[in-house]
Amino acid sequence: MKKVTVIWSSPNTDGMTAAAKNEILHGLADAGAEVGEIHLNRKNIEHCRACGDGWGSCRAQGTCVIRDDFAEIYQTLQESDGIVWISAVYFSEMTECFKAFFDRLRRCDAFTGQKLAEKRCVTVACAGGTGRGTLECLQQFERGLTHMGMRIYDRISVERYNREYILPALYEAGKTYAERLETGFDMWY
Repeated sequence: MKKVTVIWSSPNTDGMTAAAKNEILHGLADAGAEVGEIHLNRKNIEHCRACGDGWGSCRAQGTCVIRDDFAEIYQTLQESDGIVWISAVYFSEMTECFKAFFDRLRRCDAFTGQKLAEKRCVTVACAGGTGRGTLECLQQFERGLTHMGMRIYDRISVERYNREYILPALYEAGKTYAERLETGFDMWY
């Protein structure tokens, strides 16, 4: 059984982002994956301080000097076989608390050992307004995950205009992703 961590961010625990998270979680669980959930809005995550000359222990040792929930989450991601990244979209980007976490993660993982390299991921961006920012948010995920050597299996845009058919598709995406983690991916890049 593969372990998948769903890491998500939205201050609204009963909105579209939470609904997307719930659908993919159900699909993963129904396919037999061991699923963990991290809600970044409920974690203590500080912003990067750009220690020293701008590159502190993150670049040299792959660790962060800030004592908050970051290290525990990073360890959980390292122990996961797969990761699903889900964020609400604000100003065409992931949420502010997701950015704070993601910036520190990229600094710790991109240079020293790439502990998350080769992990297959799914990214989901959820926009309740016009929906125009989802593609930029997904690109933001892609840039960061590429820096860390991870591979994106799927990129999913959820908008208020497509939620009726995308939310059930997220359930199926979760099932398919869990199955591919078990049987292998046929992607080349």
